[in-house]
Amino acid sequence: MKYLITFALIFIVSISSGQAQEFKGLDKSPLDLIEYPGDRGKSQWVRILYSRPQLKGRAIESLVPEGKIWRMGANESTELTLYIPMKVGGTSLPAGTYTMYALPSEGEMTIIINKATHVWGAYMYNKELDVARIAIPLTEGDESIEAFSMIFEGTGDDMMDLHLGWDYYRATLRFSK
Repeated sequence: MKYLITFALIFIVSISSGQAQEFKGLDKSPLDLIEYPGDRGKSQWVRILYSRPQLKGRAIESLVPEGKIWRMGANESTELTLYIPMKVGGTSLPAGTYTMYALPSEGEMTIIINKATHVWGAYMYNKELDVARIAIPLTEGDESIEAFSMIFEGTGDDMMDLHLGWDYYRATLRFSK
């Protein structure tokens, strides 16, 4: 009986440890983070967390249809953290964490900053929680970008631009102190 109990315990431990070593594959839309300023050791102004969907042969219009709220990425909605009070596209916002959405239309994209946080997708989007809506022009780049991308560029001592790009589409959103 003692040997049967020992064998059963060894069997259970070996099964559970074998399952614990099975790792998930890579996410199809990996999570990325951008900060400004990006220099480590400097006081940060802003951080954006977003997932980077890829075209994979699909038309961008099917992934980001005109007139429909888009989460500005994939998976969780894009999260904007302001470490200091800032103006975003001319709208003053206090330091804090927000969700970013976009509403594409012909030739422009309205960037929406919303008080909701920890939101998956745009399914629970609530317009009443909007704190800013900024219309920015869409332009066309020279080359296609496979994965949705964002990058900050400093434009002075107290401002920077957020550049957005996917496929041939480009847009820029101004942030300032």
